Amino acid sequence: MTSEPISSSCVPTPGAPFPGGPRLLADVGGTNARFALEMSAGEIGHIHVLACAAHASLADALRAYLALPDVAQVVALAGGAIRHGAIAIANPVNGDLVRMTNHHWQFSIDALRTECGFAVLEVVNDFTALASSLPFLSDAQKRQVGGGEAKAGAPIGLIGAGTGLGVSGLIPGKDGRWTALLSEGGHVSFSPVNPQEMAILAHAWTEFEHVSAERFMSGVGIELIYRGLCQYRGVQAEAIAVPEIVGRALADECALCAETVETFCRMLGTVAGNLGVTLGALGGIYIGGGIVPRLGARFDSSGFRARFEQKGRFSTYLSQIPTYVITAEYPAFVGVAAILAEKLAAK
Repeated sequence: MTSEPISSSCVPTPGAPFPGGPRLLADVGGTNARFALEMSAGEIGHIHVLACAAHASLADALRAYLALPDVAQVVALAGGAIRHGAIAIANPVNGDLVRMTNHHWQFSIDALRTECGFAVLEVVNDFTALASSLPFLSDAQKRQVGGGEAKAGAPIGLIGAGTGLGVSGLIPGKDGRWTALLSEGGHVSFSPVNPQEMAILAHAWTEFEHVSAERFMSGVGIELIYRGLCQYRGVQAEAIAVPEIVGRALADECALCAETVETFCRMLGTVAGNLGVTLGALGGIYIGGGIVPRLGARFDSSGFRARFEQKGRFSTYLSQIPTYVITAEYPAFVGVAAILAEKLAAK
């Protein structure tokens, strides 16, 4: 497992405009690409969300963002180009070539830098960027679910279900520095804990040779849980997608949809608990991604926390670890900005 260092000295705090001009920040997922400009340290604005499917490549999406009227005006005032940028992407970043696993985009980092006119372009895993933001989230940007109290200076874990399942963590070091882990922990094999989950897993094996945690802990994973539960209950599955499953569950219109969402929350508790004991994450486990925040109070009242602590002899250990839902709207921008600041400071 490789890692990316981030220093607390690079935490964005408001200040004078950057001498090198505004910095481009991006958070690219399998469904949407989010772009922003950082005008000065901590001043992040001009945020726009572009659908990945609407653009043939990341370069096309980036150019479309830079051509938006409010952004183009800033670029013109900056001399016609943005020189420094950082992109967080939902994909492993190992070397120059990036091929997205949840979308068809692929690109050379160096070629993208040259094509779009950057002097410096950092590309990192999206959960590395999100992890780098965690020590700096305010109380208003997170919500605790269950008990536990964070231990200062202890490792921190991060998971997030959306298009896929992201996993990362922070390991404390010297001089206030943290090491953000470049992890692909969403692809560990799924572990059922009861006969119902064993039946859902057996159904998933009819569709996939290998069933990872991500197969269930994602948008399409909720649909897979629903189909598995229908088979387990002996009822005919409807051809419904995740928005309708979640919508019916939250409106209490469908018992099977409600059971699907509850099963998802409990499974996520297992995955989060596994991460807690693996990292020794006494600093807390943070939950990001697009799904859990949308569940709101339903997630808080679910069996997530009970399942998180359900580790036999290690239940007491896990009961000490707090779990937080990230409520900040664009936390990855904070993390990727800090990574870029670290890169430029080293030059």
